[in-house]
Amino acid sequence: MRLRDYGNAFRRYWLAILLMIAVGAGVGFGWAKLQTPVYQADASGYITAGTKFDTSTFSPGQVDGLAKAKVPTYLDMATWRSVAERAGEEIGSKLSPEALAQLITVENPQGTAILKISARAATPEAARDIASAWVTALAAEIDRVEGDGNPESAELTIKLGESASLPSSPVFPDTRLAMIVGVVLGLGGGIAFALVRAMADRRLRTAADVEQRLHIPVAGTLPDVGSLADGHRLYRPGDVAEDAKAQRADFAVRESLRMLRTNLQFMNVDNPPRRIVVTSALPGEGKSTVAANLAGTLAANGAHVILVDGDLRRPTVADSTGVDGAVGLTDVLAGRLEITDALRRVQGVPNLLVLPAGTLPPNPSELAGSERMHKLLADLAKHAIVIIDAPPLLAVTDGAVLTRAADGALIVVSAGHTSYDTVDDAVAVLEKIHGHVLGVVLNRVAVPNAGAYGAYAYDAKQSRSSDAAAGRAEDKPAATPAASADVATAPEPGRRRGVRKSTDEDVMTELFGRTPADDSGR
Repeated sequence: MRLRDYGNAFRRYWLAILLMIAVGAGVGFGWAKLQTPVYQADASGYITAGTKFDTSTFSPGQVDGLAKAKVPTYLDMATWRSVAERAGEEIGSKLSPEALAQLITVENPQGTAILKISARAATPEAARDIASAWVTALAAEIDRVEGDGNPESAELTIKLGESASLPSSPVFPDTRLAMIVGVVLGLGGGIAFALVRAMADRRLRTAADVEQRLHIPVAGTLPDVGSLADGHRLYRPGDVAEDAKAQRADFAVRESLRMLRTNLQFMNVDNPPRRIVVTSALPGEGKSTVAANLAGTLAANGAHVILVDGDLRRPTVADSTGVDGAVGLTDVLAGRLEITDALRRVQGVPNLLVLPAGTLPPNPSELAGSERMHKLLADLAKHAIVIIDAPPLLAVTDGAVLTRAADGALIVVSAGHTSYDTVDDAVAVLEKIHGHVLGVVLNRVAVPNAGAYGAYAYDAKQSRSSDAAAGRAEDKPAATPAASADVATAPEPGRRRGVRKSTDEDVMTELFGRTPADDSGR
């Protein structure tokens, strides 16, 4: 993984990382609250001369030296069982001497004749009492061993220097430390989770992923703005959304479609594709939406476009474009209908004609691979750019068969859902029948905001003004070899005689000798 991949992994799974940090902190806090608190009290005793010690023959420095020499002996004596018994009897403890001895720690500050006794217990009172009683018990044991058993009968003894005070807070557990450890462990677990998920994730997410792993060019990317609902999936020139957020989203989609259109035009400048299959690896990736809007965007640029619904199993083009789909492609292939009777115009989108699927056949694969289908697509491509909405490649064979009769296929991929293996399998299907892959259209790409195109100094208002003019000067049909000759029409009021205009009826009359069915009144 590259450094950028690590950043993408952390950004993609930041919520999981935060969740695991929170869980770690919560576990640390909960663990601390479940532990039995331990309190610590400290008492200090100093070694000094007893009452029977003859100090007249020794200087104070010599007495101090003798006291320091006894420190190792008294350190060991402090852990004796007899000392624990005496301390237990003094405080009335029910614990065994061995258990009491485990609660005691005896230390000697370096260079001193002082013994520091630390006692730990479940309550502050018990810790205080044990620490103080241990100093007294050690002094009694010294008198027993080095004296006659009476208080201060030994030459050197230990006296209580500082009694133990009542501790105000436990020394264990440390709730803050437990939470810090939990946060660190949670952070580590979250990072590990993010990296493992990123390395195991086989889904396509960005255009760079497609080009680097599949070595297929990306023809375009469409943002996931949630505005392409079923039944309203075609962007028409002049359509203006009501609220500002929807306007920014529409602008993002329209600009992405224009970029897709431009990329298609530059794929092969000498022999540009005229029959383009739009398909996907699996259902539900938005191929029909992309096909309809790609056709509309090409038509808005002045090209004559025919959108063919080649999905003879689940046709959606008629619903997407709002035309009558009662008759269409299958009726033409069966010889029951002329092509001009099956073609439909899309209201509000000049230069775009739609050929619906028509009556659903029992043998869609045979129809898709028939010679009549090949000839029909070839004839249509002589006069217009043909966009074919084909079934998914891995679901049925229709999409591959149609691609063989076309100049190439655009494979629509749903970002964040489709895996590399799935697209690889789809491409392999086309390669087996020697089909040409024009590129991948990455659909539903997550964007930080729909107004991301503001980097080009455009905004939604400029987009609305340009889209509103799409049906007028900007999107007037450009002169093409197929429609360079205008057909004379009756002059409109206010128009000069002798001035002619090009319409869909004129184009189809010139191409097929008849006028296509008018669907504008639906």
